[in-house]
Amino acid sequence: MNKINGIYEDTKYESIYLGGGCFWGTEAYMKRLEGVVFTSVGYANGNIDNPSYELVCTGQTGSVEAVYVVFDPNIISLPFILDAYYQSVNPTMLNQQGNDVGTQYRTGIYYTDEKQIDVIKKSLEALQTHYDKKVVIEVEAIKSYYVAETYHQDYLAKNPNGYCHIPQSLMRYAEQYRMYKKRDIDDLKLHLDPISFEVTQNDATERPYSSEYDAKFDKGIYVDITSGEPLFSSTDKYDAGCGWPSFTKPIVAPSIKMLEDRSHGMRRVEVRSHIGDAHLGHVFEDGPKDKGGLRYCINGASLKFIPYDKMDTEGYGYLKDLFKE
Repeated sequence: MNKINGIYEDTKYESIYLGGGCFWGTEAYMKRLEGVVFTSVGYANGNIDNPSYELVCTGQTGSVEAVYVVFDPNIISLPFILDAYYQSVNPTMLNQQGNDVGTQYRTGIYYTDEKQIDVIKKSLEALQTHYDKKVVIEVEAIKSYYVAETYHQDYLAKNPNGYCHIPQSLMRYAEQYRMYKKRDIDDLKLHLDPISFEVTQNDATERPYSSEYDAKFDKGIYVDITSGEPLFSSTDKYDAGCGWPSFTKPIVAPSIKMLEDRSHGMRRVEVRSHIGDAHLGHVFEDGPKDKGGLRYCINGASLKFIPYDKMDTEGYGYLKDLFKE
């Protein structure tokens, strides 16, 4: 197997290979994630050694256009990378992404270590709950990888107006995530009010109907009060009648983590912010069926509301596309 910069294999870094349609866009997207330290594009798991781009395009090689992603697990986790990847593809579409059709454009996750298998499987199981159609993302060990021709490497960086099947809004979102940081516990104690600190840091639950955000439906976004990371939009907020702010989905899946919670003699799914690792609330399966059926039941004390007309001045103008009709 031909691996570019194989020195990464014996360092603190980890790696994964991803097939997500045209590899130009997938590489440009992955490079925007903080913690990704190296990428290349190439042809993975085919039946012909060192194929050319032209040969791969015939569909005869069995190769998939793949991106080699090297990342620092101390900065970005594999689950986060996978959740970000899912945002960039239609996981129910076979051998096609965007306008690109062919087996070389199939979606796939190709692991480099068997320890990654359980993480990938759990991630895909969670993804499937959001779709009625079957998720068709291929999962295999990386068996072969041949680096693509030089002009394909960092193609969109060299050709900013080049073709890309990934929406620019998602590209900007990934890039902006570099702004948000987890804050020190002492800093949070100093700047958060007591209930916000207890909810986000000690997994407390605010009293129902106690948050001003429960009945608030103004146009804007809700961010993690501890880090500023964007979490939910007013376009996905609804009155669930439970006493806590409720949403049908996050702005993007990578912004949250969902963990099993067996506290208080119950079995629930906890929701935490990804960057700030703040406790937010829980997710239940009694939400509006026409919106996916989920109810993200969130403590208002874990959130900060940014009105639409202040999104530019607060640094969230890049998310205004959420409100386009």
